[in-house]
Amino acid sequence: MQADRPTDDRHVPVLRDRCVNLLAAAVDAAEAAGRRAVVVDATLGMGGHAEAMLRRFPRAHLVGIDRDTEALGLAGERLASFADRTDLVHAVYDEVPEVLTDLGIDGVDGVLFDLGVSSLQLDERERGFAYSFDAPLDMRMDTSRGMTAADVVNSYSAADLLRIIRSWGEEKFAGRISSAIVSARDAAPLRTTSQLVDVIRAVVPAGASRTGGHPAKRTFQALRIEVNEELAVLERAVPAVIDTLRTGGRIVAMSYHSLEDRIVKRAFTAGTTSSAPPGFPVELEEHRAYLRSLTRGTEAPTAAEIEQNPRAASARLRAVERTRSGPADRMTT
Repeated sequence: MQADRPTDDRHVPVLRDRCVNLLAAAVDAAEAAGRRAVVVDATLGMGGHAEAMLRRFPRAHLVGIDRDTEALGLAGERLASFADRTDLVHAVYDEVPEVLTDLGIDGVDGVLFDLGVSSLQLDERERGFAYSFDAPLDMRMDTSRGMTAADVVNSYSAADLLRIIRSWGEEKFAGRISSAIVSARDAAPLRTTSQLVDVIRAVVPAGASRTGGHPAKRTFQALRIEVNEELAVLERAVPAVIDTLRTGGRIVAMSYHSLEDRIVKRAFTAGTTSSAPPGFPVELEEHRAYLRSLTRGTEAPTAAEIEQNPRAASARLRAVERTRSGPADRMTT
């Protein structure tokens, strides 16, 4: 446990200044229109990005959402001095529209997604996210409910294990690994991360780790995604959050692997592209793009930031702005 370390020491927000700068124009526009800006941190974590936004935007209201109750508690302590203009909610980020409705908020000006596993979850060894430490095979972001990674490895069929390790982990040795897991659990259930790592090491060629990193990395990613339904949640979340944006509102999304980025890119591309049929003589209002891209492709952290925070290395940032009316604009205020 690292609970004795200050939260701001345990968590270095990835691309913090870039994220805040991208949201600034939307907050400024809201204030120029005479409204109090509302920003949503859909993946609150330990509150590093949220704190930066609250300091940069001293009149804005922030809604922070996380499925991890421990993270919410730590973020609440970190953001205690801003309590009069924050709402911190235990929820999953595909529930943003329902959270806003419950809070009586009818449209937002900025949204941040910092996807993937958090620093807290990686650092708390007993959570079972890290293949470097021996711990129970848990991997739940919300420890109050749902199946664990142990449930998956001990109950899924060989075919289902193969599917998730190949699809969610993009692991080329998925066949060997899934077969080895089934053989190992026939002798005794797999309960800890080290037991699973040993099974994987035994079937992944030693040379693969020289180019692909730790042999268990991709399998652990696959199990984490499966346990937390991360990709299914993200598929629902991005379009739903776009619909909460006021005109001029912005979304910033940081992904950490290609599967996440593909989902974000697809939703953003759908909004930045005309839906008029090919050869259609007139572009009707309903066919016009409703988003504008604020980044050219994806943006990556600088070498200096990666040196300061090695976990930022795989981050890829995309951002868009709402350019015409949507559900949030049509709601009464």
